[in-house]
Amino acid sequence: MTAQSEDIKNDSSAISSKDIDAIIEQKSDAIIKYAKQFMGVPYVWGGMSPSGFDCSGFINYVFRGFGFSLTRTSYGLAELGTTVTLKNLQPGDLMFFKARNLNSKVVGHVALVVDTTDGVIQFIHAARTGIRIDTFNNHSYYVPRYIKSKRLDYVGF
Repeated sequence: MTAQSEDIKNDSSAISSKDIDAIIEQKSDAIIKYAKQFMGVPYVWGGMSPSGFDCSGFINYVFRGFGFSLTRTSYGLAELGTTVTLKNLQPGDLMFFKARNLNSKVVGHVALVVDTTDGVIQFIHAARTGIRIDTFNNHSYYVPRYIKSKRLDYVGF
């Protein structure tokens, strides 16, 4: 390989990394925008349609619109992707929580991160009152139930 072709290869790698970041941002922005269209849709246990969603049904429905084929349950979704710390969360990441029982160690709820500006984490999810956005930081219900966060592979889809 010549020095010139090595330079081209290195330049394309740098561009490729930027392109990957742009793809991830574009896809996550589109997914979040689409998810927000369902604000106020009622909670329905086992629901997977705009007439009513449960938490994992909502995530599945939204992501399916972008070519993702995900597992159906919140605890199954928690096994996908790469683990991300709270301080490294980005819009498009998934957050996982215990259900109502604080003593449980099992994932029972999933939400989609929509904003992390200035460290304030906002997520959209199917709550008992319907699809809504909540703020995680200092939330008396969600903070003690938080288990983990995951980042899905946006580039492969």
